[in-house]
Amino acid sequence: MNSNTSVPSVSPENMSSSSKTIVWFRRDLRIDDNPALAAAARDGSVFPVYIWCPKEEEQFYPGRVSRWWLKQSLAHLEQSLKFLGSELVLIKTHSTLSALLDCIKATGATKLVFNHLYDPVSLVRDHNIKEKLAEAGISVQSYNGDLLYEPWEIYDEKGQAFTTFDAYWDKCLNMQMEPISLLPPWRLVPVAGTLERCSIEDLGLENETEKASNALLGRAWSPGWGSADKAITEFVEHNLCDYSRSRLKVGGNSTSLLSPYLHFGELSVRKVFQSARMKQILWRREQNSQGEESVTLFLKAVGLREYSRYLTFNFPFTHERPLLSNLKYFPWNADVNRFKAWRQGRTGYPLVDAGMRELWATGWIHNRIRVIVSSFAVKFLLLPWRWGMKYFWDTLLDADLECDILGWQYISGSLPDGHELERLDSPQIQGSKFDPEGEYVRQWLPELARMPTEWIHHPWDAPHTVLKAAGVELGLNYPKPIIDIDIAREHLREAIFKMWEMEAAAKAATSDGMNEEVFDNSVGIETSAIPKVILKENSSCPTYSSNDQRVPSFQIGNNGSLHRKRAKCVEEERLPADKPNNHNKEAGTSRGEEDLCSTAESSASKRQTISRMSFSVPQSCSSSDGRPMLECESSDMKRSWQEKIDLEQTSSKNGN
Repeated sequence: MNSNTSVPSVSPENMSSSSKTIVWFRRDLRIDDNPALAAAARDGSVFPVYIWCPKEEEQFYPGRVSRWWLKQSLAHLEQSLKFLGSELVLIKTHSTLSALLDCIKATGATKLVFNHLYDPVSLVRDHNIKEKLAEAGISVQSYNGDLLYEPWEIYDEKGQAFTTFDAYWDKCLNMQMEPISLLPPWRLVPVAGTLERCSIEDLGLENETEKASNALLGRAWSPGWGSADKAITEFVEHNLCDYSRSRLKVGGNSTSLLSPYLHFGELSVRKVFQSARMKQILWRREQNSQGEESVTLFLKAVGLREYSRYLTFNFPFTHERPLLSNLKYFPWNADVNRFKAWRQGRTGYPLVDAGMRELWATGWIHNRIRVIVSSFAVKFLLLPWRWGMKYFWDTLLDADLECDILGWQYISGSLPDGHELERLDSPQIQGSKFDPEGEYVRQWLPELARMPTEWIHHPWDAPHTVLKAAGVELGLNYPKPIIDIDIAREHLREAIFKMWEMEAAAKAATSDGMNEEVFDNSVGIETSAIPKVILKENSSCPTYSSNDQRVPSFQIGNNGSLHRKRAKCVEEERLPADKPNNHNKEAGTSRGEEDLCSTAESSASKRQTISRMSFSVPQSCSSSDGRPMLECESSDMKRSWQEKIDLEQTSSKNGN
């Protein structure tokens, strides 16, 4: 690792005053180490803009707590830009492209700069905007402001995308990196222009009914890039050394708590990586083995975030379909009532219920709890993993689509290095390991507050006298287990066998020349083999540079079918590996269900005019007769980006 170097900011006197550049902020809401802003400041005058387009968010319209964070972060960025002599222009629109064209017309700007996003929706939108602006003669340049390495920079010896995290991260750590920190400009030259704009309140990120609940969030969190800088300093200097031990404790501030800052781009991942590495070098010299191990584990968590972007870039169908092809035949049980019980914390398994109550109340849960509750939904209840992924997206304060995809694909056995599909972890055993004194359960399940520690994680086994003394009436003020663990294990085993049968039947039908499959949700992209990623090097757009965003297209490799089968279903008691699972207080479970709602449902009325996908009963997965469902069909949103990805493939084949 090379020593840290800084690129000094450029004074306005050395800038070319004739250059007018629009800086398009998205999930990079910071002044420090912002490549797009730094490039614009060097070239001349800048026009910072943030565009809020709910229509384009579709089914991934942010939940209440995520929108609250965005609002606070924008306010902080707005004040920072004013201090530097510029002003953040906020625009609410139905078309991002139209809004950018309006900015260009009003200011006479000749250039647009922004930092990359890697989810499939943003990839298509950004590529379309670049092409349209290039046709209008506008220079467009984009930069890496979110990752250590771009997704198209990391491939194996055969030029194919990695499909396991360890191999990917080993390659990253062994690559040469030039650590550069872009200092914030000390002054910005604003661009003159008249444009209809709106205030932060006009964006509609928070309505009156949400403000009371959101006020509680401000007691625990301080959004904004200035606060992010303080948070990373506090963590590295005071908590990083004990990370290897403290990260296993559920509840409290046992992790870095940096994920919301990273998601909204208030904190540079390069700064996080470099700060931790410098500590690791220092502790190595001091022979502090615990500190060294803590940094290694923490950087692995950073690497998993990198890998989530890598996965969705190279396999942009993963927000809707599993990476492993055989799982498209898995008979998911689309039981809406069980889904409701899970998300409201009424499963009868205390550790699971405590986690879901905390998520419902605060928008935050420990990563270990995310693994436990998501595994319960998928393995115990056989709920479609996409339902859980969407619920996490709607409720988590640090809701991050790419991390959400990685976490749920990992836990559902959809990744080559994920949880084994037949692995079924006991919440009771996990409770004794991660909450041995029952403090976390008592905090979020007050109805179990007086339960002895011996029975806190399995109250159904407690003697009647113990339950009576603790004031617990199973089935009344706390539910009985929604399903017995032995029955859940048997149901999971039957579902796996059914999946194998359907996969074999589909293959047999195809081999007989019938070209008929029992079920196939892979439209447009073959998933029986890992696609080889072909990157479009040439483009008709004359404004592309070596920094610019690339667009993936696919070619089926000859590396064989990527799926696996296992012989038996066993209950695992070992700890699950740490993976990112992106991710008004309920008084008790005796309240009527109509009084219970998630943090996501507070904005349901808004989303009805934005998205065609219902949250509580995903239309693409619902069943009128309650029959088990196969892997969910692709949503309506798929058409918008899939058609354009297919167009990219056609253009690539034609040599354009």
